[in-house]
Amino acid sequence: MSGAARKTVPGRLPGAGQPAGRGPPWMSLGTPAEKSMSFWPSARRLLGRLRPQRLRMACVVALSVASVAFSVAGPILIGRATNIIFSGVVGKQLAAGMTKRQAVDAERAAGHIHLAEMFARMHLVPGAGIAFKALATTLLEVVALYLASATFLWAQGYLLNEVVQAVVRRLRSEVEEKIHRLPLRYFDRQPRGELLSRVTNDIGNLSQSLQQSLSQLLTALLTLVGVVSMMIVISPLLALIALVTIPLALLLTRMIGRRSQRHFIAQWTHTGDLNGQIEEAFTGHELVKVFGRQPEVARDFDAKNDQLFGASFAAQFISGLIMPAVMFAGSLNYVLVAVIGGLRVATGRMTLGAVQAFIQYSRSFNRPLTQVASMAGTMQSGIASAERVFDLLDEQEQTSEPEAPARPAALHGRVEFQHVSFRYEAGKPLIEDLSLVAEPGHTIAIVGPTGAGKTTLVNLILRFYELDGGRITLDGVDIATMRRDELRSSVGMVLQDAWLFHGTIRDNIRYGRPDATAEEILEAARATFVDRFVRSLPEGYDTVIDEESSNISAGQRQLITIARAFLTRPALLILDEATSSVDTRTEALVQHAMAALRSNRTSFVIAHRLSTIRDADLILVMRDGRIVEQGTHEVLLTRRGAYHDLYNAQFGGEQTGEGERVADGGRARQSAAGA
Repeated sequence: MSGAARKTVPGRLPGAGQPAGRGPPWMSLGTPAEKSMSFWPSARRLLGRLRPQRLRMACVVALSVASVAFSVAGPILIGRATNIIFSGVVGKQLAAGMTKRQAVDAERAAGHIHLAEMFARMHLVPGAGIAFKALATTLLEVVALYLASATFLWAQGYLLNEVVQAVVRRLRSEVEEKIHRLPLRYFDRQPRGELLSRVTNDIGNLSQSLQQSLSQLLTALLTLVGVVSMMIVISPLLALIALVTIPLALLLTRMIGRRSQRHFIAQWTHTGDLNGQIEEAFTGHELVKVFGRQPEVARDFDAKNDQLFGASFAAQFISGLIMPAVMFAGSLNYVLVAVIGGLRVATGRMTLGAVQAFIQYSRSFNRPLTQVASMAGTMQSGIASAERVFDLLDEQEQTSEPEAPARPAALHGRVEFQHVSFRYEAGKPLIEDLSLVAEPGHTIAIVGPTGAGKTTLVNLILRFYELDGGRITLDGVDIATMRRDELRSSVGMVLQDAWLFHGTIRDNIRYGRPDATAEEILEAARATFVDRFVRSLPEGYDTVIDEESSNISAGQRQLITIARAFLTRPALLILDEATSSVDTRTEALVQHAMAALRSNRTSFVIAHRLSTIRDADLILVMRDGRIVEQGTHEVLLTRRGAYHDLYNAQFGGEQTGEGERVADGGRARQSAAGA
């Protein structure tokens, strides 16, 4: 795997990166997110994902309409009950036997014009008192209305929950699929903690925000429409007074919302940065302690934690101002309605029940506005998370697979580089005009200093990166015309970093070939000397390897990865420092296993231990992305070039003597040939 996939070092010095040729350097944590989209385009894009659920959403809207309709009808009946009580109390004070008309005329004759008008609007029965039967019927109707409203609201919430979870499940699937389509370049520049934060924290926050916001927002908007309609029916004048406060509430919400949105985006960006720093520090915990970098790691954590605190505080505080502002506008509305409504009752232009119902509607009118205001923070937080997820989904993908993919007629393992050029960054060439041929069954060793481009070379064979120029062929077929999965299924790879997954040892060996039988797994384990140490484990092949593989040694992990490659029996084999983590004795045993594994297979071996590649059919010496020497071990030592220098630097005087003997032997053969 490329150097970009290797573990990063926590507490690293500012600006420190990996050498060129091992993949692009990790970008430092704290990198700001891409320029975020504005609130409304993001919200529309998010709501557009509800389209596949439009039938269910239609049912949700219908249930919401029914719930709101029953709820809105309640105050009218309560106002009627108030009129029954008030009429009964007033009627009880009047003389029995009078008619309503007589009572009104008597008050008008006495000069009580407003009282006469009020009597005229009431359902008076002088001397009768409160009609308890009618009152009980009305109150039962109110209970039935609210019970029906609650039932429809529950059904709406249940169905909406299914809709939201279906949308979020699909979004998770798209993110998972997107990650597999992203080029390795994306992961080179993206801290793993930041990526994990988008996949887990942001989608989780989006799910919660969508669940809360959609239900309340839909109910609030329908309630607002229903309440305004009823207010206009009761009193157009009071309705006009109540509606005057809407522009004020909307203006306050918009002003505050604009200021808080950027802080919510910063909050989730800093959350991702902090997760990346924590993930690095925990992954390399031992290394942090070894180098005594705990203070630097702690300072880095504190700095990112403070940034997250500042952004979170600002986001919550500013968005929290929306609700008090809207409540202030609602309180002004309530005062105006109460005063003017009281005057209209006193003048006989409205009944007391009508004013009471209107005041209830006025409070109900403010409630949706207050709900929307209280949801502003949740919605903005959810949209900020949605933007970050959409940024991931909008990332440029690796080139698409060919419509008519080519494939070799038969896999022999002949690999040819034809004038290949590649660079990680524009303007910084790494490999330029490289040509070489690896014949079937040959072992090609690649050596050179760190950053020479060795791992990059094999990554190009696997199409982890696309070429900038030239082409690579496998058995005469350009690999760019092959499907990536078909190409990679013919390649076995053993990395310097022994990557194992949570599961049993048996599962990890079988990972490269899920259909392998128990006998084949055992054969691979014995050939690579895994069976030797597995037998000593209490659970044997059923031993579960934890997430950090801490219950087995580094060398044992490496042997398992070699067994995994052995089991796949590929046509092409890539060994990237495959024995770097094993001891000298085990390395000698593994070399025999690797020799059997490489038999009749083209092998690319990246090696720093030059003693392990003496028998290679061809040794490539790379420097700055170029092949500066190539030949067998003996030939390269005879030339006294770059390989000779690397060999002597590694083995010192002992091997220098061998180099002298090889060189002398070469000169002697040349003299004999000349003679």
